[in-house]
Amino acid sequence: MSRKVVIVGGVAGGATAAARIRRLDEQAEIVVFERSSYISYANCGLPYYVGGVITDPEELTLQDPESFYARFRVVMKVRHEVTAIHPTEKTVEVKNLETGETFTESYDSLLLSPGARPTVPDLPGIDSERIFCLRTVEDTFSLRERVVQFQPKRAAVIGGGFIGLETAENLRHAGLDVTILQRPKQVLSPLDADMASFVHGELRAHGVSLMLGRSVMGFETDENEIRVLLKDEEPFAADIVVLAIGVQPETSLAKAAGLELGLKGSILVNDRMETSAKDIYAVGDAVQVRHFVTGEPALIALAGPANKQGRIAADNICGLDSHYKGSQGSSVIKLFDLTAANTGLNEKAAQAAGIDYDKIYLSPMSHAGYYPGGEMMTMKVLFEKGTNRLLGAQIVGGSGVDKRLDVLATALRAGVSVVELKDLDLAYAPPYSSAKDPVNMAGFMAENLIEGRVKQFHWHELDALPRDGSLVLVDVRTPREYARGHAEGAVNIPVDDLRERMSELPKDKPLYLICQSALRSYIACRILAQEGFDCRHMAGGWRLYSSVMTDQQAAKQAAPCGME
Repeated sequence: MSRKVVIVGGVAGGATAAARIRRLDEQAEIVVFERSSYISYANCGLPYYVGGVITDPEELTLQDPESFYARFRVVMKVRHEVTAIHPTEKTVEVKNLETGETFTESYDSLLLSPGARPTVPDLPGIDSERIFCLRTVEDTFSLRERVVQFQPKRAAVIGGGFIGLETAENLRHAGLDVTILQRPKQVLSPLDADMASFVHGELRAHGVSLMLGRSVMGFETDENEIRVLLKDEEPFAADIVVLAIGVQPETSLAKAAGLELGLKGSILVNDRMETSAKDIYAVGDAVQVRHFVTGEPALIALAGPANKQGRIAADNICGLDSHYKGSQGSSVIKLFDLTAANTGLNEKAAQAAGIDYDKIYLSPMSHAGYYPGGEMMTMKVLFEKGTNRLLGAQIVGGSGVDKRLDVLATALRAGVSVVELKDLDLAYAPPYSSAKDPVNMAGFMAENLIEGRVKQFHWHELDALPRDGSLVLVDVRTPREYARGHAEGAVNIPVDDLRERMSELPKDKPLYLICQSALRSYIACRILAQEGFDCRHMAGGWRLYSSVMTDQQAAKQAAPCGME
């Protein structure tokens, strides 16, 4: 006897599950109900249609009901909304949004893939026709139509997450003046503030204004513009507003059906993607998962996990035994000429989890320096003290960022320690890498730190170091680099002159060394330590410090009076 599977929601999780079920069971009856007009679309590609990077709207739709049926014999019913679930009767109530007809559909197994909905706060003026969200294909067409038809000049993007930033970039490509406004004081919350400073710099360099640390109180619209009302500040005027302050699990159906819920009302599932109700599964942005690093409950709304979960649920519906082992939040984003990526925990998350951690920074080139076209990246790697367990990584830069992040994400998943990164056998040719790949370099650096061959201090400690003569700051860059900017009170002794000028440094005081990216200061520390000096160097170097300080100064200049 064939099984009947009803799936609520297409896109990543639902469509993936439907295709997998068919590959496992040719006799199963599979019905998918999707309330939008599209059963499978490139959600992450939506901002690029707004900016004209993707020009053909059909490129956004990966499958349509006819092609999906032809390939998989799955009945895809778009513009059909499931309005109720009856777990005891094993039925769902469905409304045809085109005709208004309602009917009951039975199931043997039910898979919920409702996704998440944009967070829309209850603020005055929120229903303005000049305010757009960007979650569905329909949303994208509406925003693109507004940009083309009305040719707005000014856009306010509320929120600096992935969708907000990609939309900001693409609105700039479309010729608009763009300002990002949000309450947090940095964009991209998966990054720590020091790494986000590079992202802020890239956005500003391409004409995107940042108004961070602002609280939006409402909106006022007239025939000429929309004004974003801000707390303790004059309104910000724009022609359109894109609301991108996050998403919330879409779980009203599950809640009404009595399914057990988790964080922020998400659907609680086990590692087989089973809900608290028999024969009901759930996947994607609507479910609570286990964070792979901490083991704690988490909400991670990304396409990769949703696809994997859809496959796992399908396996278990078809009698296999598959398990989801947790999410680590690996992500990557392109912003103009910069790529930013992360996996695992950042410092905020490690602190919240109570993990005793350390960190290293490095600024390698994307490939061999002598081969043309290399681009610098900045890497930040966190690891647990004592165990050397990899906790997470963040990388910003040009080409090669995604490659290194994926290697680090794989190492984290496989349980490779931070020191064992030095042993990874990675492909090398001058156009692609260096003989000592940046990931290997991270392992070398961690080993030196853990074994006590070098001591480090961090950019946020520099300004607080005493200038009373109790220690000596030494800048080991060239005189030209030193002249372009240096720490207050630092003496300049280039690393190549250090052996000849060592007598200028006291052995009875600690030495704090600085260079551009922390490589030369490390070399200098090794020279000095072997001569009996107490020495440490600044992790990340002057380059990281300058990025953070420049960002902080720009934020102060953009802040209204009294809010610095």
